[in-house]
Amino acid sequence: MTPPLTWQQGWRYGLMGLPLAFVALPLYVLLPNHYARSFGVPLATLGAVLVAVRLFDTLIDPLLGRWADGLHEHDHAAQAAPARVLRWAALAAVLLCGGFAVLFFPPAALHHSPSQLLLWLGATLLLTTTAFSALTILHQAWGARLGGDALYRSRVVAWREGLGLLGVVIASISPVALGLPATAAILLVVSVGGWLAWRSGPRPQASGVLIYQPAAGRLWLPWRRARFRQLMAVFMVNGIASAIPATLLLFFVQDRLQAPASAEPLFLGSYFVCAALSIPLWLKVVARLGLARTWGLGMLLAIGVFAFAAGLGAGDVAEFVVVCALSGVALGTDLALPAALLAGVIQRNGDQQQLEGAYFGWWAFASKLNLALAAGLALPALGLLGYTPGATDPEALRTLTLAYCVLPCLLKTLAAGLLYLLLIRKRP
Repeated sequence: MTPPLTWQQGWRYGLMGLPLAFVALPLYVLLPNHYARSFGVPLATLGAVLVAVRLFDTLIDPLLGRWADGLHEHDHAAQAAPARVLRWAALAAVLLCGGFAVLFFPPAALHHSPSQLLLWLGATLLLTTTAFSALTILHQAWGARLGGDALYRSRVVAWREGLGLLGVVIASISPVALGLPATAAILLVVSVGGWLAWRSGPRPQASGVLIYQPAAGRLWLPWRRARFRQLMAVFMVNGIASAIPATLLLFFVQDRLQAPASAEPLFLGSYFVCAALSIPLWLKVVARLGLARTWGLGMLLAIGVFAFAAGLGAGDVAEFVVVCALSGVALGTDLALPAALLAGVIQRNGDQQQLEGAYFGWWAFASKLNLALAAGLALPALGLLGYTPGATDPEALRTLTLAYCVLPCLLKTLAAGLLYLLLIRKRP
């Protein structure tokens, strides 16, 4: 029987999730709105740049995963590989903090030069997201290497994602309450704290088993596993369903609901606080129903919530707070359960302590592809259909509602169906 994960071990490993989640919200939610409203970048052009950079960044994630596994190879000294991982993680954290600062604060000389501003956006976003990916893959692979049964794995992920949600809550408040410069400073502080805690937390045990295959073979090996392909299909469809409203949130709040700017932290805060509070409750459900069925319940809840949100209009601030709270509860399953399912897939395939980096490299690839597709398809489509930030035309606002509410419902329904057919019906 797997020894229980102590709370001391949990928070020390999971604390690095706080800065990673803290930086993710500005990168994927605030950045499009920031460049559109502050610098007047057209939505279609902005969407094209974001999708180009994110697709390029996405393509290197599997290579980063292969590199992460290489840090553990041919090393019989138990502490050498973890120490090497931590050194590279420190470098990635430094690049992440620096890239974030220059991304959100382009030189004043570029503000009136659209082409140079877009070049700056592309280069600094690529630096920031590459560092983010490297640090995320190292951290997630480390957690998967800790092993354990389904409940243990879900608790490892829950600590990481629960503390990550705390980071998101702080990130949702700090840009409005303190400003972007203070937000960049907070990122630096929490990154240092997260790395120090990670260094003193639980360490994976050396497997003593090495796979002698060409590098390309190891890179593509996860895709030769049927369970991985099935899980990835569900994860991709569900991820796109979640990424579209994340990309369009501020546009929906500001134009469809016509909510005051002071309400935005309330919306984001209720969403992420409820997600964090829901994770311990979802873990109790996991103990009864298992990981896959519990994830399915979260999907069904999200479908109902977004269907209700489709009927909201100007002034429905209180109702949207309820939407944010309940969709946050649904988010708890998306955060805590898929990665735990992936760790189980790695174990069942006999790839533990050997290929975690490869698996999580492709996992990061899928996560970023979801966000790239959401930004690259939703933003230009809205522009082509007549919506622009600040629009008041009923037809444009109806289009925004369809994109923000109805399309995610359809995709979540498809994801729930795939989950049942591929992961629940075939295996208990």
